[in-house]
Amino acid sequence: MYCSRYVAKGVVYNLVEHIVLFKWKADTSASSIDAVMRALRNLQTEIPGIVSLSLGEDFTGRSQGYTHCLHVQFESREALAAYGPHEAHQAVVQTHINPIREAVLAFDFEH
Repeated sequence: MYCSRYVAKGVVYNLVEHIVLFKWKADTSASSIDAVMRALRNLQTEIPGIVSLSLGEDFTGRSQGYTHCLHVQFESREALAAYGPHEAHQAVVQTHINPIREAVLAFDFEH
């Protein structure tokens, strides 16, 4: 069994993976998508419990219309639970994502 651990201040955590796929409305501009990506990237320094954060754009065309991905590693399930309602996260969702999103698919797991 594959297992990743994160150690912080002498405490060992199982990593929690948070993966979000984004499908944008057809008329969404590249600059609007760039603004989303910049705002999401900034969350790493604003929200406690994030171990790493990466973003990417699909290049294969196999993603059924989902074009961008957010991948966040959290130090614990509790950190993931605190992330959703965190004011910085909600500001990005309400200001940048919701106005241009057609669909979002999220998947979370621990290892």
